[in-house]
Amino acid sequence: MTSYALRRLLIAAPTLFLIVTLSFFLMHLAPGGPFDDDASLEPEIIANLQAAYDLDKPVAIQYGLYLGKVVRGDFGPSIIYIDRTVTELLTIGLPVSLKLGLAAMILALLIGGTLGILAALRQNSSTDYAVMSVAMTGIAVPSFVMAPLMSLLFGVILKILPVATLEPRGALAEAVPALAPITPYILPVIALALPQIAILARLTRGAMIETLRQNYIRTARAKGVGTRTIVWTHALRAAALPVVSYLGPAAASVVTGSVVIEQIFQLPGMGRFFIQGAINRDYPLVLGIVIVYAVAVIMLNLIVDLIYGLLDPKVKVQ
Repeated sequence: MTSYALRRLLIAAPTLFLIVTLSFFLMHLAPGGPFDDDASLEPEIIANLQAAYDLDKPVAIQYGLYLGKVVRGDFGPSIIYIDRTVTELLTIGLPVSLKLGLAAMILALLIGGTLGILAALRQNSSTDYAVMSVAMTGIAVPSFVMAPLMSLLFGVILKILPVATLEPRGALAEAVPALAPITPYILPVIALALPQIAILARLTRGAMIETLRQNYIRTARAKGVGTRTIVWTHALRAAALPVVSYLGPAAASVVTGSVVIEQIFQLPGMGRFFIQGAINRDYPLVLGIVIVYAVAVIMLNLIVDLIYGLLDPKVKVQ
């Protein structure tokens, strides 16, 4: 398994290089520059600023200089956040994005998996139809639509949860002080997790129904094994395989979705820094966040493949 992981990491290196290269040139091909809005500055000052960030050099030379810095672990200074390096901004934004993403994935797995199992055990019943209706709604309605609606309802009208702040405010924080630290994350996490809950519920339902129709499950039923034992001991491991396979794409969806969610809820995460950097043509900041996101997705896909190999003995990971 160790050799397999090392091979995957070696294969990931060219992928990461290609992502950085494409992102670099696409950013520079976009019209405008970081100092175009500074009309009040003298041309000499703008020229000095461009020289300070190597923007006065040809794009190919800028690319070579940037790669040299990245190899040494230096993402360079931010252009729009004065006197702050990209590494410092990532140190601020990464913990917020990690909390948001991990909480959304855990919530999606717990709720989506539970609903999928419940629907499979009661196939073609009212419970099954209700779960699948909710799942289809969750897939059809994107998170950037649900997020403002939840903010309006729970934050503005009912005043239960805080909106656009990390301060523990709202009726819930006052009623249950122990939950106060997590109240700013409740709405963003739910908005980010809803589409994944819907997809995982459908995947789990389909996989569980197929597994429960297998001959070894029928044999276990014929021997008098209880439903709970059949589900949790025999069926769940096999039914988890397609769900585990989806975790890689799900992680990518959560990463891209967090960009929008963090902007809507004004969370100081990497997604918000990414949007601000893209709008203001902060090349080092955008590229630094792209690299972190790319590494995260690559590592999560590797972890998913390793877990799949542990769950399915037929898959040899070596």
